[in-house]
Amino acid sequence: MPYLLRITLIALALLGTVSCTNKPLLNPDRTLHASIHSDRAQMQQAIVKTLVARGWTVQKITPQLVQAQITVREQYHAEIDIPYSADHYRIQYRDSSGLDYKDGKIHKNYIRWVRLLDKGIVRELKDDQNERTAKQLSEAALIKP
Repeated sequence: MPYLLRITLIALALLGTVSCTNKPLLNPDRTLHASIHSDRAQMQQAIVKTLVARGWTVQKITPQLVQAQITVREQYHAEIDIPYSADHYRIQYRDSSGLDYKDGKIHKNYIRWVRLLDKGIVRELKDDQNERTAKQLSEAALIKP
């Protein structure tokens, strides 16, 4: 294979690899399944607990919004807003550095972090629901003669 063709193919392969690191921005918008019953305080607790467990720093908490940020290896930094209600939340991108945000695309690490947060919040709410159900069942069993 001629030298120039080989160099061109290698350059194209490297360019393709570099462009694959940026993915469309992800803003999970989740309405809870009817089987998961929570109030606003439980939703807030699940969000904050998941953020802390995943290494995010909670910046601000209000009855409708949680703001958080994460810095990884002093190189990657992301900030998010999570507006929420008793049965709904949305993880929204606010700002970043080192994650190459441009034209609605961002580094794949951010996408992974947000997906893990989304799954963690749902898992936390399900676990809380299961604990409350188990407690109610055990209390009902204790009341019966």
